[in-house]
Amino acid sequence: MPCTTVLVGKNASNDRSTMIARTDDGHFDEKKLIVVTPKQQKRKYRSVLSHVTVELPEEPLAYTACPSVDPAMGVWAATGINAAGVGMTATETITTNPRVLAADPLVELKKAKTRKEKEVPGGIGEEDIVVLVLPYIRSAREGVLRLAKLLEQYGTYESNGIAFNDENEVWWMETIGGHHWMAKRVPDDRVVVMPNQFGMDGFDLEDAFGAKKDHLCSADLREFIAENRLDLNQDGVFNPRNIFGSRSDHDHIYNTPRAWFMGRYLCPRRWRWDGPDADFTPESDDIPWSFVPERKVAVEDVKYLLSGNYQGTPYDPYLNRDTGLRGKYRSIGINRTGVTSVCQIRDNMPVALRGVEWICFASTTFDALLPVYTCVDKMPDYLSKVTMDCSTENFYWASAVLAALADHSYNQSNQHIVRYQDAVITKGRQLLAEYDKKMLASGDCSLAAEANEALAKMAKEQTFKALYKVLRAASETMKNGYNRADH
Repeated sequence: MPCTTVLVGKNASNDRSTMIARTDDGHFDEKKLIVVTPKQQKRKYRSVLSHVTVELPEEPLAYTACPSVDPAMGVWAATGINAAGVGMTATETITTNPRVLAADPLVELKKAKTRKEKEVPGGIGEEDIVVLVLPYIRSAREGVLRLAKLLEQYGTYESNGIAFNDENEVWWMETIGGHHWMAKRVPDDRVVVMPNQFGMDGFDLEDAFGAKKDHLCSADLREFIAENRLDLNQDGVFNPRNIFGSRSDHDHIYNTPRAWFMGRYLCPRRWRWDGPDADFTPESDDIPWSFVPERKVAVEDVKYLLSGNYQGTPYDPYLNRDTGLRGKYRSIGINRTGVTSVCQIRDNMPVALRGVEWICFASTTFDALLPVYTCVDKMPDYLSKVTMDCSTENFYWASAVLAALADHSYNQSNQHIVRYQDAVITKGRQLLAEYDKKMLASGDCSLAAEANEALAKMAKEQTFKALYKVLRAASETMKNGYNRADH
């Protein structure tokens, strides 16, 4: 599924929290935010798409999830934080190349063609991964190790990137073919940007096959590379991107420009990003996987990156002048995003209060990011009671309607959108600070449910205000506008 991911190490953030964030860019996939309790977690899981059946461990943890409202194609839980304070987002669809796929084919469902034949299930994929992993891990590293075992046993039918975080670490994992994988701990002082491509541009094999401190991989990865002559690197430098990734014209329109925009924002002075002497252009194949940002990164920065439409460049599709380049590249904030989540695990907090999940439904360019506590038994109706019927009585559909209206009246509506987004995140921060103080003083973490209701009520009020203003602005620009003074 086309998505964009941002990962933030604890020393790169403004408050020493770790953050993993991703836009879940389906095909207008309606989403909701729920809590899955241990009683609700199945003990045997069957994938809708691949028909694979997986036996699950006993004693799962509660966790948040953003499943599809329509279950016809499966759960697609997308992202969440569990009761141990571990976050996960899955998955970023990534690219690979024919050499890898020939050496380790993807595990695809083979349906029986006759009554005598037996169906052969496929592997696991984005539909399944959060449900199979998040309830059973107590650290980011454990997430990598559990998913690795599942990949080796069942395989996967697609190429994916998966992120995990806890209060200390962020791990990024990429699948290689049907059964192989590699994972790297994000350095604490860095921010990772991932735009639907195989991302890692460096990897310490000695660590992966030795101490395993910051690097993990398939036990036979060295042999796999050598036997299939996959290594395209020169001078003995090990760059996984050159071995397992892609380098296509499609990437230069759809993928690398997003990395360019995010790198340009994080490090505007360290490199040249524009002009004939630029160190990196939107079509550069060597844009770094991670950056030490020139200033600390806050949640607001992550939201800005994941809302990006090449603001301040000639590629912005909303420019009111034709640059000849307008809309050339695929934006980060797009129309068919279902949900964007920032899983923030906070430092020096009780386990129950470490996890704060920031949720934005529909197009990030126009919609607001709302924080909620994850240590609850259920989410407010405004976030969780979403149906296939379009209704502004819930956050998903209200956000989708707001975005569609604002897009068609961009110049008239943009000021209302900016004020709306700032209001939700400002008031959200105020409510977090208020309830953090109450719960830390009293030790009563059950107040998180009350806090979430207050946060949802605030979001509803602000969204209604924005809808009124944007609807008015959009109405004023309708093509059938006419009054008696027009003739």
